[in-house]
Amino acid sequence: MKEHHGAEEERSLLVTHLRHQRLTLELACAGLAPDQLARRSVPPSTMSLLGLVRHLAELERHWFRRTLAGKDVARIWPTGDPDEAFTGAVAELAVVDGAWVAWRAEVAFAERYAAGAPDLEVKGHRGDRIVTLREVLVHAIGEYARHNGHADLLRERIDGRRGR
Repeated sequence: MKEHHGAEEERSLLVTHLRHQRLTLELACAGLAPDQLARRSVPPSTMSLLGLVRHLAELERHWFRRTLAGKDVARIWPTGDPDEAFTGAVAELAVVDGAWVAWRAEVAFAERYAAGAPDLEVKGHRGDRIVTLREVLVHAIGEYARHNGHADLLRERIDGRRGR
């Protein structure tokens, strides 16, 4: 029983850290207009806050829907451009709204998946490699943390606001 309790604490800890990283992204984007969200960092980079939202929606979709749940779903923005999440992040309200809808849908799926999994050892397939829910949660936390650092710099460049 003690091992099960420890595993549940670990799952709760990982899920809480990922939730915190997701909230940090939302806060970095809060209150900005489409042109601000789509503003690029510095040439030649195509990185923007909107691009990060789109990229992280694809990350959530890839790891939780495809890899762990085994669903055969297309990319959210299937243009064939591998950088579409960033290059397609343009200052249009419909693009901004679509990015948030997609991101929130993928986050909701991931949260349901993690909550419903029997344990952190649930396995998925990434090509020939087997990955566990634990690995995916840790990877997602790291990916968000790295990109939230970018988001802090992007936000500071837009209006001087700094992350906490």
